[in-house]
Amino acid sequence: MTLRLIFLVLVTGGCVRLPTAPLLVDDDVRRGLVPKGEAVALDFTVTRYPSGTPYRLADDRGSVVLLDVWATWCDPCRESLPFYEDVARQFAGRGLKVYAISVDADAAVIAPFVQELKLSLPVLHDPEAAVAGSALKVKQMPTSFLIDRRGVVRRVHEGLSDDYFQQTLTDVELLLAEPAK
Repeated sequence: MTLRLIFLVLVTGGCVRLPTAPLLVDDDVRRGLVPKGEAVALDFTVTRYPSGTPYRLADDRGSVVLLDVWATWCDPCRESLPFYEDVARQFAGRGLKVYAISVDADAAVIAPFVQELKLSLPVLHDPEAAVAGSALKVKQMPTSFLIDRRGVVRRVHEGLSDDYFQQTLTDVELLLAEPAK
């Protein structure tokens, strides 16, 4: 069974709108933003859409990065992607980079979806779900990752919950306030 098929089996049952708080990777018991254990920087390479040029996460070290893994068939993604568009605008010029990573196998479905939602976010494409499945360990859609300036994942949110939007804004502010090293 291919990695893509395994990923789709896991994810197709997991496009979710949750009624309560998100799943957090608690870092610092005091705040819930720093992962427990040794901090390891995340790195991967995917394709920029539509150009096809490579995007490497490590190239954004020094910036706070918000990644959203989504697919055109995911209804909660329709709600979360416009939020990320607003977040990118709100924090423009303050050191935040926001990317939307599509795991759609067919790149042809991405453009109509992006146009329908009027998104200008940089879109990345992971058509085999290799990065989403192995490096990011995504289990459901949407899943977002908040990554600090060192490349360390500080928060993971699976699905979409009522308090997610405000919590994300708060966490972005906190990470942007941390000194760049």
